[in-house]
Amino acid sequence: MSVGYKAVSWNRQKRIYDLVLASGIVLYLGLFVGLGALVNPNATIETLLIRGFGTCAILLLHVVLCIGPLCRLQPRWLPLLYNRRHLGVTTFLLGLAHGTFALIQFHSFGNLNPLVSLFVSNTRYESLANFPFQPLGFAALVILFLMAATSHDFWLTNLTAPIWKALHMLVYVAYVLLIAHVTLGVLQAETSPILAATLGVGMIVVLSLHLLSAQREQATDAACTKIAKDDFIEVCTVDEIPNNRARIVSLAGERVAVFKYDGKVSAISNVCQHQNGPLGEGKVIDGCVTCPWHGFQYRPETGASPAPFTEKVPTFQVRVTDGKVFVHPQPQPPGTFIEPAYLVTNEVEATA
Repeated sequence: MSVGYKAVSWNRQKRIYDLVLASGIVLYLGLFVGLGALVNPNATIETLLIRGFGTCAILLLHVVLCIGPLCRLQPRWLPLLYNRRHLGVTTFLLGLAHGTFALIQFHSFGNLNPLVSLFVSNTRYESLANFPFQPLGFAALVILFLMAATSHDFWLTNLTAPIWKALHMLVYVAYVLLIAHVTLGVLQAETSPILAATLGVGMIVVLSLHLLSAQREQATDAACTKIAKDDFIEVCTVDEIPNNRARIVSLAGERVAVFKYDGKVSAISNVCQHQNGPLGEGKVIDGCVTCPWHGFQYRPETGASPAPFTEKVPTFQVRVTDGKVFVHPQPQPPGTFIEPAYLVTNEVEATA
């Protein structure tokens, strides 16, 4: 969390993460080129690098797409989500290296501009076996470039969160384009079934994780609630909320995070103002609800970030009766103070 923009804002964790990531990539490329030269001694170093960069890029893209649903299913994966932008930018750089080497090797020795040659050298769109797969990879690379170039919070703020989010959801379009790019390329140039089988396994993993995550989210939205007097809705019992944690409920189509902390219960919107992170999956640290994605903080009573930060989220009225928690579904304006519901044990201790 920062009140200003920095060109580079690596902390110790990110430095360690990037070092491990870079080491893994170097190791992967070294093994790929070394084993490739042994298996296929006739392959040139350029060809091996093209394949090495390409396979590494699509492998990392699968990891990027798996991080989100993994975090929804198991919070232990959150450190990966915290550093996901670094992984996404790295994926683009690997894809760029792959595309550059391929453009040089296959399109730079003719009379046409290499980019023009990329689009006109093969126009057999009616043939599946000879489909021009390279333009598909180029289109995917353009999307990855747009995402990498706008990955900094400066663009998130100035594009506005909805536009920024819509732009970065194009990663799924890029994924489909790359799957088609690799699949059609394999049909034309690859005789071994290993690549096709590996790609198939990756697709199944990505799809399965997203379906499991969606099923869990749907269960949260479909949770049964009971309406009490004054239109307050029973959402859970006090014991169902871990201390300094939250229970996420769906009220009138909006997700609400109901936190228990210091003998009190407060409810705020589940959506972080930074990147729509799930506040209810975070915890209360130093009196503030801390988003599990990037550490943005909000006071549970007001939904406002501590000074000098200015982010605010809506708050909700809360009651606790006979150990049951009731929340009014009407959100209050962002930053509105709502008196917390005090637990019975606290009230007894206060009067003792």
